[in-house]
Amino acid sequence: MNFLAAAPKKRINSIDLLRGIIMVIMAIDHVRDFFHITASTDSPTNLLTTTPQLFFTRWITHFCAPVFVLLAGTSAYLSGIKKTSDQLSSFLIKRGFWLILIEVFVMSFIFTFNPFYNVIIFQVIWATAISMILLGFAIRLGVSAHWILMIGLIIVCCHDLLDYPEALRNGKVGFFWTLAHQARFAVYTIYPKHILVILYPFLPWVGVMFCGYALGQLFNPAFDAVRRKKLLMGIGFLMIVIFLVLRLFNQYGDPSQWSKQRDGLFTFLSFLNVNKYPPSLMYLTMTLGPSFILLAYFENIQNKVSDFFIVYGRVPFFYYILHFFLVHLMCLFFFFIEGYGKSDIVPKTTPFLFRPDNFGFSLWGVYAVWLFIIVVLYPLCKKYGEYKKTHRQWWLSYL
Repeated sequence: MNFLAAAPKKRINSIDLLRGIIMVIMAIDHVRDFFHITASTDSPTNLLTTTPQLFFTRWITHFCAPVFVLLAGTSAYLSGIKKTSDQLSSFLIKRGFWLILIEVFVMSFIFTFNPFYNVIIFQVIWATAISMILLGFAIRLGVSAHWILMIGLIIVCCHDLLDYPEALRNGKVGFFWTLAHQARFAVYTIYPKHILVILYPFLPWVGVMFCGYALGQLFNPAFDAVRRKKLLMGIGFLMIVIFLVLRLFNQYGDPSQWSKQRDGLFTFLSFLNVNKYPPSLMYLTMTLGPSFILLAYFENIQNKVSDFFIVYGRVPFFYYILHFFLVHLMCLFFFFIEGYGKSDIVPKTTPFLFRPDNFGFSLWGVYAVWLFIIVVLYPLCKKYGEYKKTHRQWWLSYL
């Protein structure tokens, strides 16, 4: 078979552009985790100790996971246009299980650099994988895109109701409930000297992916572009209004209520300080609302800046793995450059080996490392994107 003769794949630039932007932004937070001086000892959203610059360095990255999962659902719909339901279902289920293996055996090692796998971490890849598997089963059962959207909206809008029984039980809800909804960095022993850390519960993200799958209908080649832009803009502004109204009432949609702080700026930060673990309704409307508007705006954008971000947006999984590995590798490099020794390899507060608790740079240093990561990975992502565009090997669908 002549793979080099394969016809180039048709891409949707607005989707790749938005995804590329959020992938680039995402790296800021991961660099901060490894390189900021207080990353191991304090939270950037702790209003008692943070600065506006540090808060917004963290806050801007809140957009990344929702857009990543939403567009994964959209891509699933688009990839299924030329597939039968059984073919699409089979692909999603197999890819989901593949992603779980990647999360456990590849990403957990990259996060920790622990060859004994004493710590397994369930992050966004795990949640995306379970969402993909459940979407695959829904398609196999013949559930229409309309009903998939209804299920997704119900999950997104109503999963915060589970906060109430969780609060009554002081968070002691058991392993499977934690896995599905609570998470919040829960730690479980899965084997002597081996633990599982759950950052991302899967249930809310299933809702996001199901909505993303339904969103794919708007990007069907037969769908009118003018109508699509109007719908995207309308949905985006509606979600922003929902966020503002819910947040102002301060009752439902997020377990953390905002409150008056020492000045107006920090009160505003409190207003924006919504819950990601699990992603609350306010968190999702706050982040996805502007993202829908950007999707509409990006329809007719084509310039050198957009071309730069599209490079990352066309190979998101490839970039995700590489950037995390490079970030931790650079951390290892600075570990030895700054004179740390054997006794400093295992920190007390995080599972990231070679990242001592007292290690790190100022915020300026974090941004310098982030820019370096982006520049170094650009040619690799561009080369791989060009390869995927003209080749058809089966494994390309899994990376």
